[in-house]
Amino acid sequence: MKKKKKIIITVDGYSSCGKSTFAKAIAAELGYLYIDSGAMYRAVTLFCLRQGLVDLGVADVNRIISALPLIQISFRPDGETGYFETLLNGESVEREIRDRAVSDNVSAVSTIAGVRTKLVELQQGMGAGGGIVMDGRDIGTVVFPDAELKIFMTATPEVRAQRRYLELVSKGMPADFDAVVKNINDRDRIDSSREVSPLRQADDAVVLDNSHMTPEEQMKWFRKLYKMRTNES
Repeated sequence: MKKKKKIIITVDGYSSCGKSTFAKAIAAELGYLYIDSGAMYRAVTLFCLRQGLVDLGVADVNRIISALPLIQISFRPDGETGYFETLLNGESVEREIRDRAVSDNVSAVSTIAGVRTKLVELQQGMGAGGGIVMDGRDIGTVVFPDAELKIFMTATPEVRAQRRYLELVSKGMPADFDAVVKNINDRDRIDSSREVSPLRQADDAVVLDNSHMTPEEQMKWFRKLYKMRTNES
């Protein structure tokens, strides 16, 4: 029996669309490696915050670029969740990178060309052999433009804000709904208008608007798409 080729699946889209949850579910079902590209940018942002290189959405670009060789990002299996946790210079920072301070500054850091170049190189190395699901904002357009299956996720801003707010509350983290709405609108504007690797739908991506879909409905949608793209019976 011929062994099935492992493909690259990209999941791009707006913030708080549930990209990570969806991508993790796909990876678990297929036995693929899940890579959270957003966590990588958040880890760099956390490093910059700790070093005083970014504050209130203003980044010290030259000093950040100079500090990039000091930043190492990797992933390791999390025994409790079964997924992968993010390591910054060997330290698990999975909780810290979800804090509001990181959310408020990640767009300022991720727009820096040197930061994106470094992380794109790391991401391409991680996915060189296929068998991965990676989510982000430019995975299907910049990181893996030749990926076999590309998905672009969207949902209304109101739905995304509510999801993000409930996620923070469930984790016992400080949350203000109005602040969450502002953060999402700001990130949409910055991500879509940045000069380097702006958020956009790849020409060959399939759009998934999950505003009114349950996780089970999303996976049913994916299974049908996956069978079509891989010619499964």
